Amino acid sequence: MTLHIDADTVLEPLAVHHAEPLFQLVEANRAHLRSWLTWVDHMQSPGHFERFIKGAQERAAARQESSFLLIYKNEIAGRAGIYQLDHQNQTGALGYWLGAAFQGKGLVSSACRRLLAHGFEELQLNRLEIRCGTGNLKSKAVPERLGFTLEGIVRQGEKLHDSFIDLFLFSLLKEEWQAAG
Repeated sequence: MTLHIDADTVLEPLAVHHAEPLFQLVEANRAHLRSWLTWVDHMQSPGHFERFIKGAQERAAARQESSFLLIYKNEIAGRAGIYQLDHQNQTGALGYWLGAAFQGKGLVSSACRRLLAHGFEELQLNRLEIRCGTGNLKSKAVPERLGFTLEGIVRQGEKLHDSFIDLFLFSLLKEEWQAAG
């Protein structure tokens, strides 16, 4: 199901035909994305993306994630979704990334607003989290802008290349989202 954001922007489910353009976006933004994303080095061909997309489709069918391509003016700008879905506890984690040329347009914030509605209304979640590196100030601004609560720092919560980094842990509860409505 495609999630509409505005006239120029949609969140579109991944399909195998996206493998080549997604690879091209990552290839053009490799240094930019590698700063905070561990998977970039492992994605070296359209075939790697095709396998990734098939895995994402399987996880979506198993209700383990709800992930999308972020399409802006008919061009793939990045990805956004709800991952680590735990239906028993009604929780999930928002994740996102953009190509450098698409930053500064409010795309991630708009996509996350739409994903909040998707998560709380359609997926019936109660809590959504965002984790981001403590040095990633652009990523940190997103949950701050959307009214998330900073719960703390997950010390050495992620291995990024050859070292561990600390992560900010933000959360938003359904009742908080509804009250801000």
